[in-house]
Amino acid sequence: MDERHQLYEREELIGLGARALDRLRADAAVGDNSPGGLLLYRGAAGFGKTSLLNRLRNAASAERDAQILLSARATEQLQGAPFHVARSLLQPKLAQMQEDDRRAMFGGWYDIAAPALGLTPAQSGNPADPAGVQEALSWVMTQLAVRQGPLLVVVDDLHWADPESVQWLAGYIGQIQHLQMLVALAYRGDELDPALEDVLLRQVGDLGTRGHTVDLQKLSPNAVEAMVRGRLGEDADDVFCRTCWSITNGNPFFVTSLIDRLVEQKVDPVEENQDQLRALAALSGARDIGRRLERLGTDVQRTAFAAAVLDSSFDVELISRVAGLPFNQAQTAVDKLVGDQILGRTGHEFAFAHPTVASAVYQSITFPAMRTSIHSKAADEVIASGKGGMAAASRHLIELYPDDNPVVVQQLRQAAHEHLAMGAPDAAKRCLERALREPPAEEDVADVRYELGCAVMLRDPELTVRQLRLALDEIPGLEPERRLQAVLRLGQALTHSNRVTEAVELTRDEVARMPEGPARTRLQAASFMWRLLRRNDPDGRETSRQLAELVQQQRGRRDPEARSVQVLLAWDLTLRGESSTDALALADVNTEAGRPVDGLGWTNTVLGFEIPVMLGFTYIYNDRLDRARSLFMDAAYEFEMMGWSGGHLGFANFFQALVMFRQGKLVDAEKALRPTLLRKAERLGPGNPLLWDVVATLCDVLLAKGEIDEAVKLAEDHGIRPGQYPTAAVMPDAPTLVARLLLAQGRTEEAVAELERHGHELDERGWEHPVWAPWLSTLALALAGTDPERARKLARDAYARAPCAPGRTPRRASPCTRGRRSPSPRRSWSSSRARSRRSGSRLPPTSTPRPWSTTARRCAARAACATRWRPWSRAWTSPATRARWASRNAPAAS
Repeated sequence: MDERHQLYEREELIGLGARALDRLRADAAVGDNSPGGLLLYRGAAGFGKTSLLNRLRNAASAERDAQILLSARATEQLQGAPFHVARSLLQPKLAQMQEDDRRAMFGGWYDIAAPALGLTPAQSGNPADPAGVQEALSWVMTQLAVRQGPLLVVVDDLHWADPESVQWLAGYIGQIQHLQMLVALAYRGDELDPALEDVLLRQVGDLGTRGHTVDLQKLSPNAVEAMVRGRLGEDADDVFCRTCWSITNGNPFFVTSLIDRLVEQKVDPVEENQDQLRALAALSGARDIGRRLERLGTDVQRTAFAAAVLDSSFDVELISRVAGLPFNQAQTAVDKLVGDQILGRTGHEFAFAHPTVASAVYQSITFPAMRTSIHSKAADEVIASGKGGMAAASRHLIELYPDDNPVVVQQLRQAAHEHLAMGAPDAAKRCLERALREPPAEEDVADVRYELGCAVMLRDPELTVRQLRLALDEIPGLEPERRLQAVLRLGQALTHSNRVTEAVELTRDEVARMPEGPARTRLQAASFMWRLLRRNDPDGRETSRQLAELVQQQRGRRDPEARSVQVLLAWDLTLRGESSTDALALADVNTEAGRPVDGLGWTNTVLGFEIPVMLGFTYIYNDRLDRARSLFMDAAYEFEMMGWSGGHLGFANFFQALVMFRQGKLVDAEKALRPTLLRKAERLGPGNPLLWDVVATLCDVLLAKGEIDEAVKLAEDHGIRPGQYPTAAVMPDAPTLVARLLLAQGRTEEAVAELERHGHELDERGWEHPVWAPWLSTLALALAGTDPERARKLARDAYARAPCAPGRTPRRASPCTRGRRSPSPRRSWSSSRARSRRSGSRLPPTSTPRPWSTTARRCAARAACATRWRPWSRAWTSPATRARWASRNAPAAS
């Protein structure tokens, strides 16, 4: 190896990479179950990260049959290109495969992942779910490792990786332990996202001896002295060598560049030449790059600027067009840049010698007009090539100076649609925001705002609300169908931001201005849906009356709009505690073979998935858990087929866990809820509806298992506290749950106050369902020890509210409330726990669903019985008894 490419004080690190690669090969050969490894190289710019990765690549290339090499390098100017790193890693290998083999490897993920990887054009249409695309990429990488491994995956300059690839890598890195894969990542520690670095470091710790973090340090004076003498001669002066170290601060890249300058200028390495040494140091590496380019001439400067804008490998023909120079002049300029070690050459292609140089050259383009001109030419080249579509050109289009150009607006809108199709909504947002600054023609402004609001739906609710409101207010406005969609999406965004009242007012006002027809019915359904979600609607009873009247008006219609209001009425009847028979009849009319009827499907983008959700809840709280389970399994299947693996699949998982909880399968419910909380709900941001629902149900499960302290901590960690509730109703009812948490902690007075306040709200609202919001029976338990007469009355009321279920007599009086002796509550609870320990459930397993009126009556009867056992009731609220009970039942909970 020549002296210039020798790595000083990096021998141990080179050996570390070689040993890790050898270990991967050996473990893969013997079938080790956990061969995965991770190497992290971090250090400042110029400290040798790229050189170490190159040595690792060379070691892999020396034995090509021993493993597959997947390599990528992030660049500063390509940070805005979605999935650039993922595409660089996977596309070369996948492009070599036959189409049939490639599709077989992708399985059902091909249509989801192929646009992101550049294997198929990104077509405008339904947006891809970012979480689904990331899961698809993970599947492809895993299949490569399983089918063709072992793999060596190398990513350089990770700190410049595009956000979409970073999100994917952060989620995937935890899966490599059991795969035939060695991952080597290099980055600048002070520039990498701290959250990503925490994930990487945690994974290094989990991998034990297969994970390593390498912190690169600057070279010592002795190493710099050896470098100088190795190239300038052994007689180099000690003071000269020391000066080389001090003015470069031991940075290997700067030292190498400085020595190259000294060799080129034939400077003798003696103390008397220190002034010349310092002058050359100012022109070495990326230092004072502007002066160096000016010294080389205007053509060279413009060529370097064009290369910095492209920030990727190029040939002379391409750079001549982007720089706006004749081919011969561009060829001469490139040769000068290579000779000055600003560019490097590989075959017929050229690239910057070091990322630091590329960044410095781009930053030296001080004239905005020149920068815009080069970006414009680069965009034209990308569009003309047809490679990557308008999405590939968008990073250049965004940099153009706003010039009221309708063509640029249209190109940016097309790029946004392509970004959405490949699962990159943040990139689409940048394009549409830039399009608004162009600005669009007056008749297009509303449409661009609408597209921007839809692009960030669920990711940035505030921006969605702002842009959709502006789109609705624009004149000229949206065409009728798009205006309807804007209102529906704005209502969704407001609801997801816990601004349900605004959603209700929005849809109510819009309904008033629309003519009769299916579109008006669709909007009426949305209006009633938001009103049914509002927990403290002052006009709740009037809402129910109007909804029933609308259903009556739609009698005989079978279109999706009419069916949707029937589903809403079924849920409204359920919440109000009306006849279970009537509610189930409406629900059954709108299901077919365990699925919502046509037009009400889970992936319906017109009505949304909230309608089938309410259909499922109707079954849950009318104790037709078999039908609810079938519906929610269908939801999970549909979402997975569409690649909607984010919030949508999180909701489907939550719904299934809620069914398990209602069935008494506590252990199964908890197992389903915890990964949903970590992988889905928390990633959507604080306070989102899924997070509330999952946390509330998980707290309910923990309370049922007797794990009071953990339930209280979980609620506190996620902001579930007295009086702090979302305006939308939560499953299960949040205020009742908080009161039960307070009661379990012995804070009886606070629990009673919370229940009385909430009960008044529900009565005003007209919601009397005793299982969804069991505030009456919970209040009866809370008062059993201090006011038994009132407790019995409350329990009697709760029992009376249990509506008629099929085949049962409604509103029978409880034996307990008539004074008949009941079994000991202590014995009843202990026998229940005994069954729980045997079956892993709170309730005994049953093959047939129990009518929920029976469930309600049992809850109320248990509360009434508790009033006759005041010593037990008081003892249960004491911390000592709760602790003994929890301790005694801990094995059952596990």
